[in-house]
Amino acid sequence: MSWQMTAVGALMRLTRKRSFADPEGGAALLARPKRTPVPPPAVVRRVDVATEVVDGFDVYSVVRSGTPVGQRPVVVYLHGGAYVNEIVKQHWQLVARIAEELDVEVQVPIYGLAPQHDAAEARALVATVLQRLVAEGRAAYLMGDSAGGGLALVGAQDEVERATASASAPPSTLRGLTLMAPWLDLSMANPAIDAVEATDPWLARAALREVARVWAAGTPLDDPAVSPLFGSTEGLPRVELWVGTRDVTQPDCRLLAQRLAGTGEVGYHEVAGAIHVFPILPVPEGRRAVVEILGHVARDLGVAAPAGRS
Repeated sequence: MSWQMTAVGALMRLTRKRSFADPEGGAALLARPKRTPVPPPAVVRRVDVATEVVDGFDVYSVVRSGTPVGQRPVVVYLHGGAYVNEIVKQHWQLVARIAEELDVEVQVPIYGLAPQHDAAEARALVATVLQRLVAEGRAAYLMGDSAGGGLALVGAQDEVERATASASAPPSTLRGLTLMAPWLDLSMANPAIDAVEATDPWLARAALREVARVWAAGTPLDDPAVSPLFGSTEGLPRVELWVGTRDVTQPDCRLLAQRLAGTGEVGYHEVAGAIHVFPILPVPEGRRAVVEILGHVARDLGVAAPAGRS
């Protein structure tokens, strides 16, 4: 484990852990004002950015400078933030790098957040985004971190179900998924989480329980519509799973990897000492992970892989 990972973990423990460990912390998270989702100027200067409204929500399209929107394979990126926090600069930096280095289009749906919005709306938005790509015949790849990783898997399960519902259904153009520390079970009922929670310097279940209840909006927390760990893994394209050992999502990631191994292709990447969503953090482990992730996306979308970069 790098000293940078140790330092970021210590910072998270000082600034974040207490609020997540507080049973009243969920209400505070839900009440926090939402930040702007607009890409930061440093990102806009690097790439071309367009936006359109889909099902009432903004969807950003990010491409390499000079590349027309609508002509390249697409990575759909779903950001994390416990379904209460907006996309942040670390997400946008990764989005820009994917667009630049792979010469693909990255679509970023800005799904609504709790408590104003709920899981059903986000699920419908992702389905619309994917079905538009099917209608255009464009190869697609789903990527997400934390809450966005869970939503990405829900979207993939829905897309597989749609494509296999009837012989006349258009075939799916979904080629793969990358899930970084996905929130797979909103109830977080896995008993193995107990031991990991003590070592996680960032997240705890106490505050997340209220967030999960509000986000689910009456849907049982073990319903695959909100907790894709309980959904089918049949027919999914290859899934790349990334998680650290100091992350409360790790036990459920292990479960998902085991299930995927029995029904399809999975790459499971567990990094000792790494904390939540480490691929988007400014640490050596994260930089190495992004290089691999870009290679996986290039492989599955059939585009040129970028030259090695750490």
